[in-house]
Amino acid sequence: MAEEPTQLSKPKPPMSRIMRLSLKAVDYVADATRRADGTVNRRVLSLLDPRVPAFSTPCRGVATRDVVIDPALRLRVRLFHPATRPPGAAPLPVIVYFHGGGFAFLSAASLAYDAVCRRIARYASAVVLSVDYRRSPEHRFPAPYDDGVASLRFLDDPKNHPADVPLDVSRCFLAGDSAGGNIAHHVARRYAADVPTFKNVRLAGLIAVQPFFGGEERTPAELRLEGAPIVSVSRTDWMWRAFLPHGADRSHEAACFASPEAAGGVDSPAFPPVLLVIGGYDPLQDWQRRYCEMLMGSGKDVTVLEYPDGIHTFFLFPEFDDARDLMTRIAEFVGGRISGAGQ
Repeated sequence: MAEEPTQLSKPKPPMSRIMRLSLKAVDYVADATRRADGTVNRRVLSLLDPRVPAFSTPCRGVATRDVVIDPALRLRVRLFHPATRPPGAAPLPVIVYFHGGGFAFLSAASLAYDAVCRRIARYASAVVLSVDYRRSPEHRFPAPYDDGVASLRFLDDPKNHPADVPLDVSRCFLAGDSAGGNIAHHVARRYAADVPTFKNVRLAGLIAVQPFFGGEERTPAELRLEGAPIVSVSRTDWMWRAFLPHGADRSHEAACFASPEAAGGVDSPAFPPVLLVIGGYDPLQDWQRRYCEMLMGSGKDVTVLEYPDGIHTFFLFPEFDDARDLMTRIAEFVGGRISGAGQ
């Protein structure tokens, strides 16, 4: 009698029952608001993901404000900065942050990203500029990349700097998680390919937290970890279709860093050192490791942080010990205490 095929068990990363239920709610929001025709139900999403206002009054030592950097595009950023600094302290490094959400969901004002950017500013003693970039499918490739470069252009002009928060834009970092990590990479290579046009901004590093890359094949991790929280093949396929140009597949330069069209800027000496974060329960981890191999093969400075129990976007949840550890490591990277290639 022939044996029946073995059923792959659903991956079960270690976490509390309450956290597991919370993640199911996150999955529900994504699935309930994305339509089969490639659009997003923004009305329902606005109810499930309400915007958190900025507060000039410090919260946990960090104050925030919203700044419009391009009125024509209604492009704005949320500025996070430590509220108290000793007299005569040096200007603060700047971290330009791009939130996750598959290019289509969430915003700089989402509760999770307001909280995580506040933590980054506090841990790293830095100013965080969280970009509220245009989202797909209303704004497809290359809109968020354009918005990221526009944010660097905004910082490049000292007249745009807040008078009460001294910025050191010669120590500027790009950072992001998931789709935001993808955006940070592409903005870095655009900057590196055009660095002579920037007078003041100098990129000191790129922090790519579980960046969202892909391709036409299904990797072993995508197949093995189907059913893991947050990321599934059906969701990522939908997100790429909603973001890429009409008719493009996942070999497009936005998704596939190995594409010849995606090489520009990476070979420049101005492409910054990279801190790459990989989670052991992230279905996207094989793409992230290939991304690391591509960078190292191009002679880039890459530091890899592996979190074996990390789900996709684990660092948004301070309940995880790994999330707190990553904040410390980001602070060390910004402070120059993590450098050099290796794993």
